[in-house]
Amino acid sequence: MKKFKLTDILIGFVFTLLLISLGVIAAVNFRFIYYRDIDHLNISQTSGLEKEVIIKNYDALIRYNSPFYKGNLELPNLPSSPGGLQHFAEVKTIFTAFYYIAAISLVISLLIIFYKHRKKENSYLLVSSITVLVIPFIAVLGSMINFDAIFLLFHKIFFRNNFWIFDPAKDPVITLLPETFFLHSLLVIVAIVLLGSILLLLSYFWTNSKIQYRRRRTVHYR
Repeated sequence: MKKFKLTDILIGFVFTLLLISLGVIAAVNFRFIYYRDIDHLNISQTSGLEKEVIIKNYDALIRYNSPFYKGNLELPNLPSSPGGLQHFAEVKTIFTAFYYIAAISLVISLLIIFYKHRKKENSYLLVSSITVLVIPFIAVLGSMINFDAIFLLFHKIFFRNNFWIFDPAKDPVITLLPETFFLHSLLVIVAIVLLGSILLLLSYFWTNSKIQYRRRRTVHYR
């Protein structure tokens, strides 16, 4: 491998954005994780609602957070306060941004791969496989130390108000969303990023073997 360049780290940042965005999209849309958590976290007992009702309201919330959904949030069986509705509108904006980031970073990543393939350069793959692990490693380490603090920090960074602090009497939907479920969602994101890092690393070794093979053939035929 040739000595890596500063641009390799920048490329790694692009892959990081792509993988984190894909991880967030996956975590939001993998509904089976929440369905499992209904029983695993005893959400029916803590919320006082039947499993079928919980699923119906959760599905409505997920549909609303899709960038393709147009309209207001309407939970079938639960009331919502104006502050709660505004918070979910802000959450929808964040999720929509991740879809855009995923699309843009995917296009850029494909262009980079095509360009590097033509240049027969692959050092960026190894550097990127390491770079994309930095943020997830910090997230996992922080969550292991104090997930509540990480959860609080996330909300303070992304929200400029206190509407995310729900009153269960006014917004009973919060009883359907325990913090442990968000931890499981974080683990999904980390898993996607880790898988992406492994694929980048395997791609590096695969392309490196091809480059070495071509060089040996070139030397052989001289």
